[in-house]
Amino acid sequence: MDRLVWFQPAESSANVISSLHGTFGCRFFLFVYGAIGAGKIRIGCSLGYANSALTSPTPSTSFKPTTPMSQQPDADMVANYLQQHPDFFDHYPDIAAGLRLTTALGGRAVSLQERQVEILRDKIRQLELKLAALTRNASGNEVIMANLHQWTMQLLAQTQPSDLPAALDEATRACFDVPQATVRLWHTAAEFAEQYFVSDDQDARAFADAHKAPVCGAAAGQPGTLWLDDAAHMQSVALVPLRAAGADESFGLMVLGSPDPQRFAADLATDILARIGEIASARLQPLLD
Repeated sequence: MDRLVWFQPAESSANVISSLHGTFGCRFFLFVYGAIGAGKIRIGCSLGYANSALTSPTPSTSFKPTTPMSQQPDADMVANYLQQHPDFFDHYPDIAAGLRLTTALGGRAVSLQERQVEILRDKIRQLELKLAALTRNASGNEVIMANLHQWTMQLLAQTQPSDLPAALDEATRACFDVPQATVRLWHTAAEFAEQYFVSDDQDARAFADAHKAPVCGAAAGQPGTLWLDDAAHMQSVALVPLRAAGADESFGLMVLGSPDPQRFAADLATDILARIGEIASARLQPLLD
């Protein structure tokens, strides 16, 4: 028969009945019920194949069998009980030794201990992969920070305000290996009105005013893309608005371009680009009106 019988002690309200079903050709039945006043656990169990009959333990006079349970305990009830009693198999090592699980390697049956070792090894492999990824990211970030430092030093070395935009373009291409880079400014001082970097592009200004953070994506249709020397071959761009610290209105736009569609993909993290924009905005202040 495949039903469980609930044994309820005459004077105790703390009873646990659990059913463990092996998923690989065997069925394991476990009855756990409290002994009145003894503070101990008594167990009756039967281990057999799927067609085996359940042999119920003979209840003591302190336990009165009641009507059969209308619903068999599910796997969650069993799991919860075992989680709340992690030392259960320490008290009943024979039960643990009799369990057989299927390994992911070849599908053969193994003991509970072997399966636990296999699970732990798999977790260790996953952690090693995560650690390797973190190490790669750390190494990549170290290179980026070194490049950012070198880029900043090149900007600081430029003393002539009128030469700052060209120095910014060159430093960006050299330090970050960007194929194309340029900058355009507005609200500049009158003495720079004839310089190449001064622009009255209303679309670019509207875009820079509307965006506080850099924007990456496909080059087609983006404002400022035509400022690049080889605009026709640019497949992705990064647009970096320039504004004074705390200001709402922009005063310029940096445009970085690449023939690689993935170089400035739309889902690219823009933290470093934001730092570039902040430093460039501070350094270009001498050009503003």
